[in-house]
Amino acid sequence: MNILMTIWEYFANNFLKTPAYFIGLITVVGYILLKKEWYEVFSGFIKATVGYKVLLVGSGGLSSTFKPIISALSNKFGIDAMILDTYVGQVAAQGAIETVGRSFGQVMILLLIAFVFNILLVRFQKITKMRAVFTTGHVQTQQATFAFWIFLTCFPKLGEAPMLILMSILLGLYWAVGSNLTVETAQRLTDGAGFSVAHQQMFGIAIYEWLGGKLFGGKTGKGKSFEDYELPGWLSMFNENTVSTSILMLLFIGTIMVITGKEALTAAGVAMPNGSFLFAVLDNSLAFAVYMAVLQLGVRIFVGELTNSFQGISNKLLPGAVPGLDCAASYGFGSANAVTFGFIFGAAGQFLAIGLLILMKSPVVALAGFVPVFFDNATISVYVNAKSGAKAAMLASFVNGLLQVFCSVWAAQFFMLDGVTVLTQTVNAKGWMAMFDWAVIWPAFGAIMHYLGYIGVAIIVVVLVAIPQLQYRRDPEGYFLCVSDWEAYKKHVEEMNASK
Repeated sequence: MNILMTIWEYFANNFLKTPAYFIGLITVVGYILLKKEWYEVFSGFIKATVGYKVLLVGSGGLSSTFKPIISALSNKFGIDAMILDTYVGQVAAQGAIETVGRSFGQVMILLLIAFVFNILLVRFQKITKMRAVFTTGHVQTQQATFAFWIFLTCFPKLGEAPMLILMSILLGLYWAVGSNLTVETAQRLTDGAGFSVAHQQMFGIAIYEWLGGKLFGGKTGKGKSFEDYELPGWLSMFNENTVSTSILMLLFIGTIMVITGKEALTAAGVAMPNGSFLFAVLDNSLAFAVYMAVLQLGVRIFVGELTNSFQGISNKLLPGAVPGLDCAASYGFGSANAVTFGFIFGAAGQFLAIGLLILMKSPVVALAGFVPVFFDNATISVYVNAKSGAKAAMLASFVNGLLQVFCSVWAAQFFMLDGVTVLTQTVNAKGWMAMFDWAVIWPAFGAIMHYLGYIGVAIIVVVLVAIPQLQYRRDPEGYFLCVSDWEAYKKHVEEMNASK
């Protein structure tokens, strides 16, 4: 048993926590199963790993550029608040877990069992109707930590073995069902690239897409997407994504930096004491367009390699399966303006919600974290824009920003990670993972389990199991065809629409 745990810990630390190598490993396994030559396998590993690392450079650059600006803004106005951030939230949950006598090793065991359960659910997809494997390792670690704490607050006296079993069922189902929800929508966005989203807003994408279709007419209705707008005259410069992104971010980030002031930004290391403040604004604003271009380059390098190699896994081990990838993989296919406007309107929603909390003298005030503000809202905007148009995308991002704050503040108080309800004198748990699924869906799961106990667990399991079954019933003929043969699926959808 100790040998197996040592192997698992090595795998988790060197692959799951470093997603570039996990993606590279999946590519190697897929190409071996396809019986490729050794040099093709090696080449695939290099391209997939390097491509994902390039994507991480882009996404990491976005975070490292804008996090200090947001922190400087809060320091400027003396806001002592709970931080809405995935990494801060994970640290808060992990600290709370260890404070009550549990260990992070138990979290990693949860991750292992839930991941195996996800694979089994996909392996028996003819029964379960689940088609996607959650492969975003670093996100799995965050979610396993948070799910562990939420479950622990609901069943604090439950023994280790039964707790791990129940948690693994819930988390494994969430991974399989959530990533499966995004299969069709990701295929539409990418024109059959062969992946789904495996991140923190899988249910959010599905819900906002559905609402966008209802409110704005859907793909063939009134919705006009960002790329459909052709501006005349001098405004035509906004038709080019790099230009429009740079100008919009110059206005948005520039305004925040001006409000914050040079002194506060200098203290945060954003501006130089003797440097030009104007050029500090330019550098930080234009960095957005630079890192977005880097991110999209990474997507182009690794996605094709991964999806080609995954055919080996799909053919031999998991028939009809697709890999679930980081939400940023979608940005190389969607509208760049959808990414930018999703960030801006999501941030507007968050700032408004934070302002309202301050005005209402809430005992807990939240501070916007860059990761939820950008990646959650940009992802939702990209998918809603592709389905229902620009207006729906902007509205969805704004509403999502409000929910990220209000729901996270409630959840942090309910599950004791708010910095006010302190677990012990040695731990000041103060953060929440404020992406849609973990600001809205999982707190709802937690509340159901808290008030209904094991009956609540059963209700959640039944609902999760039923979701892919309902998806399948909508289109039994095209459900698996969407993954196995995209061109045939498109013809199938055309015929269905023509017959209506």
